[in-house]
Amino acid sequence: MLEILNWIGDQAPQLVAYELAALTTILAATIYLASILVRVVLNRVREQNRLLDAATNNMVQGLCMFDADNRLLVWNQRYVEMYSIDPKRIWRGCSLKDLLEARVATGTFPLDIDAYQADMAKKLNRGERFTITVQLPDGRVIAGVNQPMAGGGWVATHEDITERTRAERELKQAEAFLDAVIHHVPTPIVVKSVSDFRYRLINRAAEKFFGSNDRMVGKSAAEVFAPELAERIMMRDLEVLEAGHEVLFGEHLVPTTAGDNRVVSELRLPVPGADGAPQYIISVLDDVTQRKRDAARITYMAHHDSMTDLPNRIAFNECLESTLKIAAGNGESFAVLCMDVDRFKAINDTFGPVTGDELLRQMADRLADASQGAFIARTGGDEFAAVTPTGPQPDGAEALAERLRDTLVADFEIEGHRISASITIGVAIFPLDAADTTGLLANAEAALYRAKLESRGSIRFFKPDMDKQLREKRALQHDLRQALANDELELYYQPQSTMDGTIIGFEALVRWHHPRQGMVPPSTFIPLAEESGLIIPLGEWILRTACREAASWPKPLSIAVNLSPVQFQHGELVNVVHAALLETGLSPQRLELEITEGVLIGDFSRAMSILRRLKNMGVHIAMDDFGTGYSSLSYLQSFPLDKIKIDQVFIANLLNNPQSAAIVRAVIGLGRGLQLPVVAEGVETEEQRAFLARASCDGVQGYLIGRPQPIAFYAELVGRPSDKKRRLSIAS
Repeated sequence: MLEILNWIGDQAPQLVAYELAALTTILAATIYLASILVRVVLNRVREQNRLLDAATNNMVQGLCMFDADNRLLVWNQRYVEMYSIDPKRIWRGCSLKDLLEARVATGTFPLDIDAYQADMAKKLNRGERFTITVQLPDGRVIAGVNQPMAGGGWVATHEDITERTRAERELKQAEAFLDAVIHHVPTPIVVKSVSDFRYRLINRAAEKFFGSNDRMVGKSAAEVFAPELAERIMMRDLEVLEAGHEVLFGEHLVPTTAGDNRVVSELRLPVPGADGAPQYIISVLDDVTQRKRDAARITYMAHHDSMTDLPNRIAFNECLESTLKIAAGNGESFAVLCMDVDRFKAINDTFGPVTGDELLRQMADRLADASQGAFIARTGGDEFAAVTPTGPQPDGAEALAERLRDTLVADFEIEGHRISASITIGVAIFPLDAADTTGLLANAEAALYRAKLESRGSIRFFKPDMDKQLREKRALQHDLRQALANDELELYYQPQSTMDGTIIGFEALVRWHHPRQGMVPPSTFIPLAEESGLIIPLGEWILRTACREAASWPKPLSIAVNLSPVQFQHGELVNVVHAALLETGLSPQRLELEITEGVLIGDFSRAMSILRRLKNMGVHIAMDDFGTGYSSLSYLQSFPLDKIKIDQVFIANLLNNPQSAAIVRAVIGLGRGLQLPVVAEGVETEEQRAFLARASCDGVQGYLIGRPQPIAFYAELVGRPSDKKRRLSIAS
């Protein structure tokens, strides 16, 4: 033991040295390892900082982080670029005020710094998120969000929301625009959701029907309308959803909050959502109440005499045709009475046209009262006609004729004048005297003619020896057939002008110089031509002659030619027009073909086909005598006309008859709505033209502009020298 201790004692210095060496080695290794660990940690920190810098500097938003003392800790490059900050004026530890002053220097901080800091400090101290949006001088809009951090300090993000703001503004503008459009559309529009069938929108036009938004929006039909109407509305909604497409519901009555009923047609259509399933139902109402009233009024006026309010010739012809069909079908009899006021021209000349018109009105009232079931109409200036009910004849016709004659025995009191007036009556009986309407009217007129010759104020029934007129008519038809070959026909031309007097064209009107009877009026020979079929060659001659004449004019004025309904029923009208244009060289755009609604009555499809073929050639189509027929409105819808012409009967009474004035205004308004030029015929006075100008009529035709004359009379208007100038030219 002692030896061991002694040995240890001898070895102690060496052991200490070894231990120190070992400790030194361990310490060195530890330091080395520590240095390696530090480097690793530092590298990781540097990598994290690099990644953090990369992340912050690649952010879309600008970023700033401040400590509790409002000192800048972190910022990214986007923030510097966003506000064009001088890099020398931003550093770690700079104050918020330093940073804001740097932005003021670049013009990117438009606010008061002190007020801004004070306001922000209040909100951050309360732990509130603080947002502010500013618009920079260059137009950019920046939104800044300041978010407080736990333990003090705060983070600010700055985002350029210029495009988003612009998009939101444009969206709001679009929404406002659509809202304004929908609410100002004059047509009622209603929208409801499919999920609960509650109303979501009604425009102002719909409010006039159903009341305010508050009454409708958010409610179902059952909460707004009567049960029966609500059930009908629901059934229509379900029908639309089942159909899966728009459904048009025809004209029906809709009660309004004003207490009246409106006639509407309604278009309902489903609107799909994002998933394609119906989300809304839109209802668009077309209020046709006034339109139907206007149409009914125009139809009434077209079938009634504007002065006496009796049915007119159109209505009379319809009644005559329908009565004949009934009587023929039942084997019954009836009578036609033609009446003429005796010496009416003398009364009119003596007392004036105003008194004459009033006399006709009072006579019409008496005749209507005495008719007792018969159909009474005013068919002309001082002409009346009647159709008796079916029944025993001639007793029924004789009793009616006597009542009508006797009701006028008492004098008429008009403006202090006592006027005596009577009528002469001619009667024809179906089927004794004729089996068709034409024959009945002709024979009744023949009886009237005989009665006026023999004894005014009398009643005459038709007798076979009264057919002299028929023989004369046939003779005239024969002469008309020769007139084409004998060069007895001539075209006269009547100018048409705009409201300022500019001549835009002429209407060609045929005249007949009979070798024995002189000038035969068109009202006499045109019906004869239509009855006999002569209108076919006559119409072709008129067309070719008018086109040839117009093609020779130096000025490219239009030429209007009337077409008869008979021309649509016989012959090749389209080929005739085409040939006339080719032969004469007239441009189709200068030719205007005037038709009446008689063209379309009968074989409507054939007439429409012909008109479309003519339109395709470039020829213009005008509706003549507009307002005198009952179907004109439907024809305007069926065929794209180029012009409508107001019949002269309305123009003649324009200034002294409110009904005529109303019709004229209505027709002009209709033309304006359909973008169709409107020409008024029969304009004879400046007062009439002034009225038409105020009503925005497009053109006029009549004696005020020019009477029908040979074209030589209008030489200067078509671009030729007048006869006087031509003679001077030849003489020189």
